[in-house]
Amino acid sequence: MTYKNIISEKREKVGVITLNRPKAMNALNGELMAELMDALFAFDADEEIGAIVIAGSERVFAAGADISQMAQMSAVEMIKDSFVELFDEISKIKKPLIAAVSGFALGGGCELAMSCDMIIASEKAKFGQPEINLGVIPGAGGTQRLTRAVGKAIAMEMVLNNRTLSAQEAFDFGLINHVYPVDEYLDRALKLASRIAKRAPLALRQGKAAVNKSFELSLSEGLEFERRAFYFLFASEDQKEGMAAFSEKRSANWKGE
Repeated sequence: MTYKNIISEKREKVGVITLNRPKAMNALNGELMAELMDALFAFDADEEIGAIVIAGSERVFAAGADISQMAQMSAVEMIKDSFVELFDEISKIKKPLIAAVSGFALGGGCELAMSCDMIIASEKAKFGQPEINLGVIPGAGGTQRLTRAVGKAIAMEMVLNNRTLSAQEAFDFGLINHVYPVDEYLDRALKLASRIAKRAPLALRQGKAAVNKSFELSLSEGLEFERRAFYFLFASEDQKEGMAAFSEKRSANWKGE
């Protein structure tokens, strides 16, 4: 499908979505987010796709939400508008989701990256939540996902005083997975996605769900969720194939069944 604000393509078993509003520094507006969600759900339903990458350009991942769209909106209009709620839809994607970030990932751009399961960054990436400069706070997960990733003290400084993290700082604080040179980061993200996409599909889905539940449940509830997911996989053909392949010292032939 052809989109106006994004580019969607398949690279073997990886779905790649590139944010494509260069004149607006990939600012996120309602139209872009609607297109992004359409492409994400299409890849999530595509049995040929095993993992998904969201990327921007080398200069900017996304410089935030499109302020011109919301500057004059009232509180009631914001409640009725579906823009912010679209970020919540990303959590419904069942396949592994990787953000490939270079340049600015600010405000909604940082929140979009944090909505993914993993973040691969170039050494020129910058992460921040500068909403305080506009008289507001992050509204699409910035105060919640950021705090869980980097801790209270750093999150407070970012949210209350517009501290920006370099790629190395983001890595040191646990916000991102890897830092690479600008000319390598996207290829590295695609290679990671390709390796993940070759693994057992049902196990990928259950593993992602179990890790995400660890942020929502108590330890005992999380362990119970994990055990149920673990036991469930023994009803799959892939579990039998995987353990047989291990015993026979061969590569497994996953079917997602």
